[in-house]
Amino acid sequence: MSRGDMAKPLLGHRSMEGDPSITPAASRSIGVLGSGDFARSLAIRLVCSGFKVVVGSRNPKRKAGLFPSAAEVTFQAEAVKKTDVIFVAVFREHYSTLCDLADVLVGKILVDVSNNTEINHHKESNAEYLASLFPACTVVKGFNVVSAWTLQSGARDGNKQVLICSNNQEAKRTVAEIAQVMGFTPVDMGCMSSAREIENIPLRLLPAWKIPIFLALGLFLCFFTYNLIRQVIHPYIREQKNKLYKIPIEVVNTTLPCVAYVMLSLVYLPGVLAACSQLYYGTKYRRFPDWLDQWLQHRKQIGLLSFFCAALHAVYSLCLPMRRSHRYQLIETAVKQAVEKKMNIWVEEEVWRMEIYISVGIIALGLLSLLAITSLPSIANSLNWREFSFIQSTLGFIALVISTLHTLTYGWSRAFDENQYKFYLPPTYTLTLLVPCTVILAKVIFSLPCIQQRLLRIRRGWEKGRYVKFVLPSATGEYSSGETSSNV
Repeated sequence: MSRGDMAKPLLGHRSMEGDPSITPAASRSIGVLGSGDFARSLAIRLVCSGFKVVVGSRNPKRKAGLFPSAAEVTFQAEAVKKTDVIFVAVFREHYSTLCDLADVLVGKILVDVSNNTEINHHKESNAEYLASLFPACTVVKGFNVVSAWTLQSGARDGNKQVLICSNNQEAKRTVAEIAQVMGFTPVDMGCMSSAREIENIPLRLLPAWKIPIFLALGLFLCFFTYNLIRQVIHPYIREQKNKLYKIPIEVVNTTLPCVAYVMLSLVYLPGVLAACSQLYYGTKYRRFPDWLDQWLQHRKQIGLLSFFCAALHAVYSLCLPMRRSHRYQLIETAVKQAVEKKMNIWVEEEVWRMEIYISVGIIALGLLSLLAITSLPSIANSLNWREFSFIQSTLGFIALVISTLHTLTYGWSRAFDENQYKFYLPPTYTLTLLVPCTVILAKVIFSLPCIQQRLLRIRRGWEKGRYVKFVLPSATGEYSSGETSSNV
């Protein structure tokens, strides 16, 4: 897939941007029924795009000052008579107030921009309900996924897509033309039955983030509980020491890097599983299981949450010396050294370990920052496919390797110290190494020439056990009698 294809809307519908049959018509008169925030923002954007705007209001004298001076504010009936395309910017509950305009609305194009307060709140969509009230009109659903702020500030500061659907192709084309002149990208969502789906889109809260967020919260709770047992409960039971003060900073700071490290490995684990599936079945055309397919689609969100946890870990680590408990511990250590008359406490191995540990951690955080920045659409669109793949795949794997080095230098030889096993539980960092090391080992195995070449052939269309016969033409231009078979 080319980089240009990746930049297209992933809605499975046709974008109307650049359609040669769509021609500018900025001189058209556009009607707006309503005087709320969205109606005002819509009127401002239409005026700035060169359209003649006529606003219909039940109280035009009181509402005239809210709209730009270039827009004509009049009674609803007058606005309808002067325009052929009318944006209905009123709530569903107020559609019935427009029934008095049924005679003058005949043959007009009504653009329904409304949204519901709940997903699937009504049996039929707002646009379908509006069409049932005015059967002599052509209703188009559109502009409901665009905010009032985006309309006022322009498409450069918000989502450029305008989802459009209608049973009338010509009406859809007219509204798409208007959206394109306004600086937006019209996307044809099909017939009016899609209106219900379009109206649900603005009501969904981070639909692509739910699974990654629950995954991150689940990992955080698991590691937090594990660290709480080791760092707080164990000292209290075995030594009767109160370590509850560690919970807000130290326990959380021990948990965050575990979550970030495991989440980063979970970005690349589904790719390993997908490669194993392709090698096992000998084809790329076999569909992945639904859970793996969903996992692959959520890799971006999982990676960003990994970076978020890593950034929080860096901030928490910088705040560790600021704690009052840390200052007390420094004074206590200094007093003990004075009593024991220790003049030199320098441990060369520990010094080198901490220097390497911090340096490698900074590099890992820097690479994660680069991955997070390039995942933003504005940055990703400026990269070609090779550049994007190199950063997200190659540098991402390097970030995982460096994070593993960061974890190993943190643990050093403590994995072999029996005092580190509280309630016979191993140190937390040893648990976090399981998934990342599995991913790294699998990547190393896949890089072997014999496996890499086979995987590359599969991804180029080769299938195990299937053959296609090609008949090669002779030098004279006629087909020869011999046949040459080749794997495809």
